[in-house]
Amino acid sequence: MTMHIGIDLGGTKIEIAALSHEGEELLRTRRPAPSKNYEETVRAIVDLIGEVQHKLGHPGTVGIGTPGVVSRKTGLIKNAYATALNDKPFKSDLETALGRPIKIANDGNCFALSEAIDGAGKGAEIVFGVIVGTGCGGGLVIDQHVIEGANSIAAEWGHNPLPSPDEHELQGFSYYQGGENNIEAYLCGAGLVHDHLRSTGESLTAPEIAAADTPQKEQTMQRYERRMAKALGSLINIIDPHVIVLGGGLSNIDRLYENVPKYWGEYIFSDHVETQFKRNVHGDSSGVRGAAWLWVDH
Repeated sequence: MTMHIGIDLGGTKIEIAALSHEGEELLRTRRPAPSKNYEETVRAIVDLIGEVQHKLGHPGTVGIGTPGVVSRKTGLIKNAYATALNDKPFKSDLETALGRPIKIANDGNCFALSEAIDGAGKGAEIVFGVIVGTGCGGGLVIDQHVIEGANSIAAEWGHNPLPSPDEHELQGFSYYQGGENNIEAYLCGAGLVHDHLRSTGESLTAPEIAAADTPQKEQTMQRYERRMAKALGSLINIIDPHVIVLGGGLSNIDRLYENVPKYWGEYIFSDHVETQFKRNVHGDSSGVRGAAWLWVDH
């Protein structure tokens, strides 16, 4: 039986899953990620793969979703928020330890691939995956193939400036490595929390704000939805995807799916917008499933 093993490597956990060639989940488990230790991270992944293959009785292909990408220039990991991976030969070290080739893709691309194959974007030609949570990531899949680009940074929409900023959005706002006034600064979970605090003086969590049970929370959510509409409208103007799939912690805010498309037509160069805005189907499993699918030609 052909088996495809996927690894989703996060800042705090390592998740592994094995899929049959038909997409049946044969096994899935997760472990805490070694804290900021590169060598222990490599060893933990190798050990997990060995355990899965032993339990299932045969080897499988290995795909890994990482919080970063392999530089085409150096072969080293770049742009990873799990900073222990940066500037390390992660792919080659794993291939040496495993004794066989592996495939690696950004975790946003793995999310998008999973949803394009058998999730919310199934059957669509162009699928853009959006992850809004700790950060603001993305992934682009065309005809069920991940598009990485010339510099391996395709779909990094969160690191662009917020389009069409209002006057109050020009006051300066930054988060992580994205730079001041970038999309990630406004749309990540911390951005939503900070915007509400700056506007009202209330220190609340993102789910508390999303409840919108006071006029102040409602105003914060409307600002957030309009900002997401601006950012996605600009993306639609460039890529024109058939489906945008939302993932990450903030994808659980139900009102986004109705309200964001109400706003985005104002920023899109078209008389009508066919793009669908959908919640993910596979949830937290999308990343690990997409990593497993990296070896499969759909």
